Amino acid sequence: MSVTFAKGFRAAGVEAGISAVDGKKDLALVVNDGPLDVMAGVFTPNRFCAAPVQWTRGVVADGHAKAVILNSGGANACTGQAGYDQSAATAAMVAELLGCTPDDVAVCSTGLIGELLPLDNVLAGAAAAHAALADTAQAGADAAHAIMTTDTKPKTVELEGNGYRIGGMVKGSGMIAPQLATMLCVITTDAVVTAGQMQAALAVGVDTSFNRIDVDGCMSTNDTVLLMASGASGVEPDPDEFNALVAQACAALARQIIGDGEGASHDVRITVAGATSEDAALACGRAVAASNLLKCAIAGNDPNWGRVVSSLGTVPETVAPYDPNRVTVDINGVRICDGGKPGRDRAEVDMTPREVHIDIDLNAGDAEATVWTDDLTHEYVHINADYES
Repeated sequence: MSVTFAKGFRAAGVEAGISAVDGKKDLALVVNDGPLDVMAGVFTPNRFCAAPVQWTRGVVADGHAKAVILNSGGANACTGQAGYDQSAATAAMVAELLGCTPDDVAVCSTGLIGELLPLDNVLAGAAAAHAALADTAQAGADAAHAIMTTDTKPKTVELEGNGYRIGGMVKGSGMIAPQLATMLCVITTDAVVTAGQMQAALAVGVDTSFNRIDVDGCMSTNDTVLLMASGASGVEPDPDEFNALVAQACAALARQIIGDGEGASHDVRITVAGATSEDAALACGRAVAASNLLKCAIAGNDPNWGRVVSSLGTVPETVAPYDPNRVTVDINGVRICDGGKPGRDRAEVDMTPREVHIDIDLNAGDAEATVWTDDLTHEYVHINADYES
């Protein structure tokens, strides 16, 4: 049911003629029917952030919004004032349809950078989506399909709390790097929560999920994660349980992005243990996850631990203190680097499963962190050589 799993939400996904792909649903609308209208958001840190990101940052600043409209088929990024005006016009159209103000409407876009959207199509699509709004599972599924670009499947989550629900959808397949990804994400809940509580829960949830995945090391201009609360359940959740469920929703959606990485044949979990701090472990994990040489090796079913330690060695000692002569590396349960030198024969490693587990122990402390990445295949190059919205 995606975003309609939580009570108090309606959604739609329609074909508006924005995408270059004939017949594709490319515009989604999610409406919060209340009684609350709480919204929190986390956005790309990219300095070339897109017009809809600039608009939506302003919308969520007061912690309240009624709806979000999302399009695939065009990023509306690096389009200047004209692009910002398009986001404002889109919000104004939705506001007129819903009987609210434009600053109650968030706007999200994804697709090719550097081109304005076909605004007439967007506005007509908004009207069509408004007419199609429903609180059904199909409506939620349509919305999840409409935000896809190079994704091969929709990505959704549904979780039950103690008397309340959380649902969500995300798109993302390429341009995925730490500090979000090329992704649009909407998470809904019918819990009774405050804007401050939501923002805190979302920030932590994003930090331990979307900020710890890396498909290709490329940061997007349009990343947006929104959390909306309707309060329709009437339940004030236990704060710890609510925070944990938001984090669980983010983690589930982030994991689905990795599972649908462009052209990927392996999903790679990298866990760094024995670090002096979580930040140190995370720096090491990200360094390894960013190695294109390692990604290529994994695509070829080669457990090349030399590419693991060479990437690990790029992390400055001031960031992650450790003794290279004490580091161990296990790949799929086989210790092939032991104390900074060869361990068991790498031929013992079974690389046929979709998931590859790389476990690194720095033997320098008690902290650990996990990041996810994908391998790098010919198909990834093909997809991005021919990319259109």
